[in-house]
Amino acid sequence: MRRIITLIVLTISTLLGFSQTQELDSLSIQLAFETQDSLKVETSLKIIELLYNNKNYDKAVKYIVESEKLSNSLNYTKGIAASTYYKSLIYAQKGDYINAINGYKKSKSIYQDLNDSTGVAKVNNSIGLLEIKRGNYSEGLQYCLAAIKELESLNLKSDLSLAYTNLAEAYYNIGATDYAIKFNLKALDVLEQLNDNEGILKTNLQLAELYSSNKEYRKSIEFYETVLNRTNKNNDSIRGRVYPKLGREYLKFNDYDKASQYLLEGLTLNRNSNDKAGLLLALNGLGDLNLRLNRLNLAEQQLYEAGTIAKSISNNNELLTYYKLMKDLDSTKHRFDRAYIWQREYYDLKQNIEQKGSSEIKTIKASDLEFNPNFDKEVSTTTQEPVNNFESQVQETQTGINKFKVVLYGLLAALAIVSTFLILIYVKRNSNIKYTQELEEKNIKIQLQNEAFAEQTQHLENVNNVKDKLFSIISHDLKDSLSSINGFINLMKEGSLTREEFDNLIPELSENANNASLLLFNLLNWSKSQMQSLDPKPSLFDIQEVFEAKVKLIEQRLESKGIELIDHSLRDFAYADRSMIEIVIQNLLANALKFCKKGDTITVNNHISNGSCIISVADTGIGISKENMDKLFKNSSFTTLGTNNEKGTGLGLSICKELVELNNGKIWVESTLNVGTTFYIQLPKSKPIN
Repeated sequence: MRRIITLIVLTISTLLGFSQTQELDSLSIQLAFETQDSLKVETSLKIIELLYNNKNYDKAVKYIVESEKLSNSLNYTKGIAASTYYKSLIYAQKGDYINAINGYKKSKSIYQDLNDSTGVAKVNNSIGLLEIKRGNYSEGLQYCLAAIKELESLNLKSDLSLAYTNLAEAYYNIGATDYAIKFNLKALDVLEQLNDNEGILKTNLQLAELYSSNKEYRKSIEFYETVLNRTNKNNDSIRGRVYPKLGREYLKFNDYDKASQYLLEGLTLNRNSNDKAGLLLALNGLGDLNLRLNRLNLAEQQLYEAGTIAKSISNNNELLTYYKLMKDLDSTKHRFDRAYIWQREYYDLKQNIEQKGSSEIKTIKASDLEFNPNFDKEVSTTTQEPVNNFESQVQETQTGINKFKVVLYGLLAALAIVSTFLILIYVKRNSNIKYTQELEEKNIKIQLQNEAFAEQTQHLENVNNVKDKLFSIISHDLKDSLSSINGFINLMKEGSLTREEFDNLIPELSENANNASLLLFNLLNWSKSQMQSLDPKPSLFDIQEVFEAKVKLIEQRLESKGIELIDHSLRDFAYADRSMIEIVIQNLLANALKFCKKGDTITVNNHISNGSCIISVADTGIGISKENMDKLFKNSSFTTLGTNNEKGTGLGLSICKELVELNNGKIWVESTLNVGTTFYIQLPKSKPIN
């Protein structure tokens, strides 16, 4: 009687707290006024089912407990089986596998004794779902297949849709794609009869992905478009997921217009919602599309972003796609060394995925894909014996536990004493370690300070050496040129020069002025390079224009020395800092002029070789000895007098070398004594790829 009153109290509280549906209200009133005890159990079970479907598990548990007690007191086996089944469902929802599976088997045994095939089918379906979720696909398949036969005969659509969906998932996970498609189609048919829009969308999406993996791309497109047609236009999450996949399906048929449309829409939606998974699908698809359309730079940017996202969210399948596309991209760009690296990454990851997949999924025999009527006979025979011996086992275990407790308490006491000593030793050891670490840190700081002082001292010494060299050059070479110019100006002031003397001295004055200008030019750039303040600003410029400008500067000197200049330069472009290359060419022309005598020729030229711009300044002058060739381009004051005793600083060629190398180029010389000399410069024609 007390259990009946408890049920009535629960019913009143349900009436007060749960007026969610008319059906629940009606059942609660019916239970409150039910007179027959077995009918009270039946009504209570209907309330439990409604509460379970509404996911109010805590309230459902209270009804289950009372219904189970009342059923036991009445020996109402059907009520016991149903209460146990619902209790197992709630255990499964809360992740308690052991209690759930034991409850399912207990309720199934009772239903079998009652010859209740519907109850057995529902239990089998629930066990199948639980096993599939745990990855036990073989066992789950058999339970679901057993349930489906009975559910189909009874036309229990809600249970059937769940069973079909579970089976489809299980078949997909073991690689049986055709079976997965078959049961998803069955589930879709039932879901449409139930008008379950959410389930219909989910199943259509799964079918689209299954057909895609089965390389049936037309059918895949059909189901993706069905999803879009049934989806609300404001549902950006589903559209963001479908658009990139649909775009990639159209890409398989080389339908670039539709592929581009869906991929770009998917990119926009997923970027706005910051959905990295959808964004990754769109970027890989667009990278593939632009690679096929030969838009290589755009493809590379999109694929780079896709690779970063794939690694951040550990999406190995899309990372595999990224590696393959990058291999194709670098092969197209003739970067075969990089393409080889991507190919290796691709095969390493693919092998890793295959190994991981084979270790996670148990080997499934072909016979396991079909229903085996005897699948659970072994289980039922092995699970009965432990139940019969349970009470005797409990008594034996309790005696052992009491003895174990005494030993355990003694061990705990000994452990406490040992732990105290260990803690004291640990504290002392930590104190010593901390003191040692502090000393080491101080030593490291002192060492770093010493290194900084040494580096600063070296820098100051370098600056001082630069200063000394500057003063030395200025006090000798520059002083001579300026003194000569100053003397000429004084003579002009005094009026001591005749017109004829004035005309004769002009070439010498011009030579001294040119020497002083070039010397100052080289000194400024050399000092900058020594202070490490030269910063190239590269751009495309015409080599021929530079030659024309610099040749004009030395025309008078060429004429005065009787030297012919042959200009074979062509209109061609190099990628470098124009002002720096002008300095180089001016130095090389001045050098050629310096070491030529009357009747010699200077030839300037440029051409293309292996994708680079080659510039040359050749002369038929006195040439360079093998001994002096080794001293060129070095940061030293090595210099020789010109054919008219022209002086130099020895800095010009070292500056040329540094300026050319700053612009990713090379400079070298070929010379034969008393035959002539040719200086070569190699410069890039475009911006180097890092």
